[in-house]
Amino acid sequence: MRFALLTHEPFYPPSGGGSAEALYLAREFVRRGHELHVFSPPAADSAAVERDFGVRLHGFTRWEMGRYTRWRNLKYLLFPAFLARMVAEAAKRVPFDAILAQHAIASVAAGRLKRRLGVPVVMNFLDHLTAFMETWPAWLMPPPVLAALKRYELSLPARCDADGVLAVSDPLMDRLVAAGYPRERIRPIYYGYDAELFRFDESLARARPDSPPVVVMHGSFDHHHLGPNALGAMIRVESERPDSVFRFVGRQTPALSRLLARLKARGSRLRVECSGFVPYRDVAGRLTSATVGMVPYEESTGVHCAFVAKAVEYLGLGLPQVCTRLEGLRCHFAEEPAIRFTDFSGDALGAAILEWLKVPREQRLTWGRSASDRVRRELDWPIIARRAVDLVEEVAARHQTARR
Repeated sequence: MRFALLTHEPFYPPSGGGSAEALYLAREFVRRGHELHVFSPPAADSAAVERDFGVRLHGFTRWEMGRYTRWRNLKYLLFPAFLARMVAEAAKRVPFDAILAQHAIASVAAGRLKRRLGVPVVMNFLDHLTAFMETWPAWLMPPPVLAALKRYELSLPARCDADGVLAVSDPLMDRLVAAGYPRERIRPIYYGYDAELFRFDESLARARPDSPPVVVMHGSFDHHHLGPNALGAMIRVESERPDSVFRFVGRQTPALSRLLARLKARGSRLRVECSGFVPYRDVAGRLTSATVGMVPYEESTGVHCAFVAKAVEYLGLGLPQVCTRLEGLRCHFAEEPAIRFTDFSGDALGAAILEWLKVPREQRLTWGRSASDRVRRELDWPIIARRAVDLVEEVAARHQTARR
């Protein structure tokens, strides 16, 4: 069969967050013998990417897209209409058996294409995108506007009569159902990780220094990632373990710069390491020497619906972690001893980090080894990709049968 995969993020190299998933979905489509057309912002070397992944790339070149581009939000709003036109033009030459849309932004385009082309559509909700903006300043995202955007996003599957939905978490699935979409047409697939890149290495784990302790966080460092919870945790840890090191692996964003400025304004002498951008394949190497991972997200509907990639990657490495009480993660990892969930409080988060530093190394290794084995069985990318592609194939097959 011939499928179209739509995304507002670059296909390769992945830019972080949910973008990494597209690579593994593509490999699974191709492994099953399907023809896959990827519509996304352009890759640096399209010919090489097409050859390496066995896909056909259609690069969106009207303007620059990406999570760090200027006027990002405006571009995101305009993108679906132009993307839909682009796919419709391609479909005149290569008709598709089904369309898979990554994220809500591409799902808007897919909804238009379902009506226009009569092609079945699967929407892959890797998060509740607009709900992350609940933690943004009101001048940047006025609450009435945000409320409308959130309703619009959750209503997309029902309003567009999507043929299937992939949900990244159980809480997000529940909210899509509450917005009117049938539960039986949703398949929760959660979010995966690369078990080969983020794997538990007993010798490296034993070599992790306990002194000075290193607390690590990696990711895209947006407003909801680094706020009062992160700042409060750092201050609390410094009060008892001033020798601690906090390591931030990722691009230095305005949110990260603001956090460091606030820390400095308090007279902190805490040692902070900032790596700058690190390619996805190299991230694990920056985490393995850490003592504790940190997920200090501010509370919002968005984070409760998420299935945070960094938390899974920490577990893959056998790295103990602290995490604010995120519904999506807590539902799945409620009994996992390698994660300690806390209230949305910097002081509580910092106290949990300090508690981890008191746990004997052998106990941390035992829990870490078990956690790594679990996520490898449940959440390795090929496993996630099989669940997703199964649904797309089922939708396409039903459509073909109905047309006969």
